Amino acid sequence: MAQVQFYGTGRRKNAIARVYLVPGEGQVSVNNKQVLDYFGRKTLEMVVRQPLELTNTVGRFDVIVKVLGGGVSGQAGAVRHGIARALIQADPNLRPVLKRAGFLTRDPRMKERRKYGLKKARRAPQFSKR
Repeated sequence: MAQVQFYGTGRRKNAIARVYLVPGEGQVSVNNKQVLDYFGRKTLEMVVRQPLELTNTVGRFDVIVKVLGGGVSGQAGAVRHGIARALIQADPNLRPVLKRAGFLTRDPRMKERRKYGLKKARRAPQFSKR
Protein backbone atom coordinates (compact mmCIF):
# COMPACT_ATOMS: atom_id res chain seq x y z
CA MET A 1 0.00 0.00 0.00
CA ALA A 2 1.22 3.50 -0.83
CA GLN A 3 2.55 5.68 1.98
CA VAL A 4 0.53 8.78 2.85
CA GLN A 5 2.42 11.94 1.95
CA PHE A 6 1.56 15.58 1.39
CA TYR A 7 3.34 17.86 -1.09
CA GLY A 8 3.96 21.59 -1.21
CA THR A 9 6.06 23.79 -3.49
CA GLY A 10 7.71 26.79 -1.89
CA ARG A 11 9.37 29.69 -3.69
CA ARG A 12 11.33 32.75 -2.65
CA LYS A 13 13.64 34.89 -4.81
CA ASN A 14 15.32 32.32 -7.09
CA ALA A 15 14.98 29.37 -4.70
CA ILE A 16 12.47 26.56 -5.28
CA ALA A 17 11.72 23.95 -2.61
CA ARG A 18 9.82 20.71 -3.14
CA VAL A 19 8.51 19.65 0.26
CA TYR A 20 7.06 16.27 1.23
CA LEU A 21 5.40 15.67 4.61
CA VAL A 22 5.36 12.04 5.67
CA PRO A 23 3.91 10.82 9.00
CA GLY A 24 6.86 10.35 11.37
CA GLU A 25 8.73 11.67 14.42
CA GLY A 26 9.63 15.20 13.26
CA GLN A 27 12.88 14.66 11.33
CA VAL A 28 13.63 17.44 8.83
CA SER A 29 16.04 16.66 5.99
CA VAL A 30 17.05 19.11 3.27
CA ASN A 31 18.81 17.61 0.21
CA ASN A 32 19.52 14.42 2.22
CA LYS A 33 21.16 16.33 5.11
CA GLN A 34 19.87 17.43 8.50
CA VAL A 35 18.56 21.03 8.59
CA LEU A 36 21.38 22.48 10.69
CA ASP A 37 24.03 20.66 8.62
CA TYR A 38 22.59 22.04 5.38
CA PHE A 39 21.89 25.66 6.39
CA GLY A 40 24.64 26.01 9.00
CA ARG A 41 22.83 28.74 10.96
CA LYS A 42 20.46 28.30 13.87
CA THR A 43 18.30 31.24 12.69
CA LEU A 44 17.68 29.59 9.31
CA GLU A 45 16.75 26.34 11.07
CA MET A 46 14.23 28.33 13.14
CA VAL A 47 12.79 29.85 9.93
CA VAL A 48 12.31 26.37 8.48
CA ARG A 49 10.58 25.05 11.63
CA GLN A 50 8.23 28.05 12.13
CA PRO A 51 5.14 26.60 10.38
CA LEU A 52 5.45 23.29 12.27
CA GLU A 53 5.82 25.03 15.65
CA LEU A 54 2.96 27.44 14.96
CA THR A 55 0.56 24.60 14.13
CA ASN A 56 1.84 22.21 16.86
CA THR A 57 2.72 19.50 14.31
CA VAL A 58 6.43 19.18 15.16
CA GLY A 59 6.33 15.49 16.12
CA ARG A 60 3.66 14.40 13.66
CA PHE A 61 5.50 14.65 10.33
CA ASP A 62 8.90 13.93 8.86
CA VAL A 63 9.81 16.65 6.36
CA ILE A 64 11.76 15.73 3.22
CA VAL A 65 12.91 18.68 1.12
CA LYS A 66 14.66 19.05 -2.23
CA VAL A 67 15.71 22.67 -2.69
CA LEU A 68 17.63 24.34 -5.51
CA GLY A 69 18.56 27.82 -6.70
CA GLY A 70 19.18 31.06 -4.81
CA GLY A 71 21.17 31.54 -1.61
CA VAL A 72 20.80 29.99 1.81
CA SER A 73 18.39 32.63 3.16
CA GLY A 74 16.14 32.44 0.10
CA GLN A 75 16.20 28.65 0.27
CA ALA A 76 15.16 28.69 3.94
CA GLY A 77 12.24 30.99 3.07
CA ALA A 78 11.25 28.72 0.19
CA VAL A 79 11.30 25.67 2.49
CA ARG A 80 9.10 27.50 5.02
CA HIS A 81 6.63 28.40 2.23
CA GLY A 82 6.58 24.78 1.00
CA ILE A 83 6.04 23.34 4.49
CA ALA A 84 3.12 25.71 5.05
CA ARG A 85 1.51 24.68 1.76
CA ALA A 86 2.01 20.98 2.51
CA LEU A 87 0.47 21.40 5.99
CA ILE A 88 -2.68 22.81 4.37
CA GLN A 89 -2.92 19.68 2.23
CA ALA A 90 -2.59 17.59 5.38
CA ASP A 91 -5.16 19.61 7.34
CA PRO A 92 -7.17 22.42 5.63
CA ASN A 93 -8.21 23.76 9.07
CA LEU A 94 -4.65 25.10 9.57
CA ARG A 95 -5.04 27.61 6.72
CA PRO A 96 -6.27 30.62 8.76
CA VAL A 97 -3.45 30.25 11.30
CA LEU A 98 -0.75 29.99 8.62
CA LYS A 99 -2.25 32.83 6.57
CA ARG A 100 -2.36 35.15 9.59
CA ALA A 101 1.33 34.44 10.24
CA GLY A 102 2.13 35.25 6.58
CA PHE A 103 3.60 31.85 5.72
CA LEU A 104 1.35 31.32 2.68
CA THR A 105 2.26 34.59 0.96
CA ARG A 106 4.83 34.14 -1.78
CA ASP A 107 7.54 36.79 -1.24
CA PRO A 108 7.51 38.68 -4.57
CA ARG A 109 10.87 40.45 -4.16
CA MET A 110 13.22 39.44 -6.94
CA LYS A 111 16.57 40.62 -8.24
CA GLU A 112 16.01 43.55 -10.58
CA ARG A 113 17.15 43.03 -14.15
CA ARG A 114 20.18 44.82 -15.56
CA LYS A 115 19.43 47.74 -17.91
CA TYR A 116 21.56 48.63 -20.92
CA GLY A 117 23.85 51.62 -20.44
CA LEU A 118 24.25 50.73 -16.76
CA LYS A 119 26.74 48.49 -15.00
CA LYS A 120 24.14 46.80 -12.77
CA ALA A 121 20.38 47.24 -12.30
CA ARG A 122 20.75 50.86 -11.13
CA ARG A 123 24.50 51.48 -10.94
CA ALA A 124 25.51 53.98 -13.64
CA PRO A 125 29.05 54.35 -15.00
CA GLN A 126 31.17 56.85 -13.10
CA PHE A 127 30.54 60.43 -14.26
CA SER A 128 33.42 62.68 -15.20
CA LYS A 129 32.97 66.30 -16.28
CA ARG A 130 36.03 66.17 -18.59
